[in-house]
Amino acid sequence: MFLAIDVGNTQSTLGLFDEGGSLVRGWRMATDATDTSDMLHSRLWGYFGKDGLSLADVSDAGVASVVPALERAWRRCLETHLGHDPLVVSAGHPCGMEVAMPSPRQVGSDRIANAIAARTTYGAPVIVVDFGTATNIDVVDAEGRYRGGAISPGLMLSAGALFSRAAKLASIPIEAPDHALGDSTEAALQSGLVIGAAAQAEGLVARIKAELGEPDATVVGTGGLARTVARATELFDAIDPDLTLRGIREIWLWERSRA
Repeated sequence: MFLAIDVGNTQSTLGLFDEGGSLVRGWRMATDATDTSDMLHSRLWGYFGKDGLSLADVSDAGVASVVPALERAWRRCLETHLGHDPLVVSAGHPCGMEVAMPSPRQVGSDRIANAIAARTTYGAPVIVVDFGTATNIDVVDAEGRYRGGAISPGLMLSAGALFSRAAKLASIPIEAPDHALGDSTEAALQSGLVIGAAAQAEGLVARIKAELGEPDATVVGTGGLARTVARATELFDAIDPDLTLRGIREIWLWERSRA
């Protein structure tokens, strides 16, 4: 089995794939940059045991991390378990997709994984909007090349900043309201946060499509809050919460085919 690990700034997601490429099980854990390789191994053992699975069944693994300290810790953890190096996704190394940017090494590994999985699943051109700690927009052009995108503060990051700095505003459920015109403080906050995130994505995607000259490019939403934001917009052709994990596996398959 193949274990894919996507290490984000706030949360990390793990996905276990069988030999046929089906996602057998997924887990989500808080990202803690102080975790050691031993601590990560203990967490893995706990997740597998809880679900009646054996960690011994994992023969290969891949990591896409935006937290350098945890990239190293996960590498050591998986090296110890597997007896060989795991895949570590990086835009600076061949991954089966041309990165058509002046400085490819600057691109986050999760963004490359998203782009590759989106191209494989939906074809090209395709635009991915990933609602995580940051909201990332990743663009694959008609030739299948990664072209870049946009990065903005994520919905929860914006909400946290607002609640911490505005004394009279309290935390609210993050969900899409029925109307943009809020008739209470809670509804107004939900409108500004959720419908605001949707409107921002709509505007950026519209401009990107125009610059690409691809008005019919497929738009895919992913990330923890994608379904919430999708309730406030008609922007998305698909919502695909496992996109990054599948992208890690796609890169591993590509590397294995070259061995």
